[in-house]
Amino acid sequence: MAALKYAGLEDTDSEEELPPGWEERTTKDGWVYYANHLEEKTQWEHPKSGKRKRVAGDLPYGWEQETDENGQVYFVDHINKRTTYLDPRLAFTVEDNPVKPTIRQKYDGNSTAMEILQGRDLSGKVAIITGANSGIGFETAKSLALHGACVILACRSLARGSDAVQRILGEWHKAKVEAMTLDLASLQSVQHFAEAFKSKNLPLHILICNAAVFGVPWCLTEDGLESTFQVNHLGHFYLVQLLEDVLCQSSPARVVVVSSESHRFTEIKDSSGKLDFSLLSPSKKEYWAMLAYNRSKLCNILFSNELNRRLSPHGVTSNSVHPGNMIYSSLHRHWWVYTLLFTLARPFTKSM
Repeated sequence: MAALKYAGLEDTDSEEELPPGWEERTTKDGWVYYANHLEEKTQWEHPKSGKRKRVAGDLPYGWEQETDENGQVYFVDHINKRTTYLDPRLAFTVEDNPVKPTIRQKYDGNSTAMEILQGRDLSGKVAIITGANSGIGFETAKSLALHGACVILACRSLARGSDAVQRILGEWHKAKVEAMTLDLASLQSVQHFAEAFKSKNLPLHILICNAAVFGVPWCLTEDGLESTFQVNHLGHFYLVQLLEDVLCQSSPARVVVVSSESHRFTEIKDSSGKLDFSLLSPSKKEYWAMLAYNRSKLCNILFSNELNRRLSPHGVTSNSVHPGNMIYSSLHRHWWVYTLLFTLARPFTKSM
């Protein structure tokens, strides 16, 4: 095997010898994958043995890991002044024996964002995350970026978005991250954001509709709509419509809508069973912050389901997700009662 010869060791196990046209490579976090140059595809399993492997230990003295302009990992031997795409540690891989999930789900409340993406190489993927300067959005953006994706942090405040970008770059200076202005309380801002993104001529593989407000006092946006409804649902609805063509052209692609289990505790129909539009954007007299939030989250799920029905034939899937009960983020900052409630529940909930 070429990697072993390069390291000065010969492999005599025919099961581990790669077929002609195959190459062994590693991801940034040390997982081994195999490139089939004949069919131009990659896979995690060894083409003969079917095993998964990862490299063991640190790089030898004098070696450094870098990433080229295409996001592919390469290695610099400073002592002998040469570069190679072969990880010198490939001679010392260890077999990965993943334990099959039991009846219980594979991930639980202790799983971190980095663990979810472990072993995945997202080089070449482009993602947009709304509300990515803090909370769930920031952790998601950081995890995607540290696994090679180009990530756009779509934030209402460009200053806070730029600060989040610097925090990610502080962990990996070659991360591909950028902050762009997006105010979901303004449909004009949504339109400007979509136009600015399209002007970059980038594909779009992942769109995560994460931004939300919770427990805010009643107010109308510049578009004349109740703010919770517009920020949590309608702004994202409009954003997806504007970027739908890019998503389809970039397929396979996906939309993820961050919703909430609280969608179960509300209704958007009147007594006759018909959709009541006055419930979606209520007047000040009929407004209750918690119900407004619940309704917006219900709209998220209905929208995601219908979007998946319409776009999945075109290679674009859509899913809604409940991130966890009372997860401690800045979502509760608008009223001290909610802050107290979240603080009391914090020992029993998942952290950022």
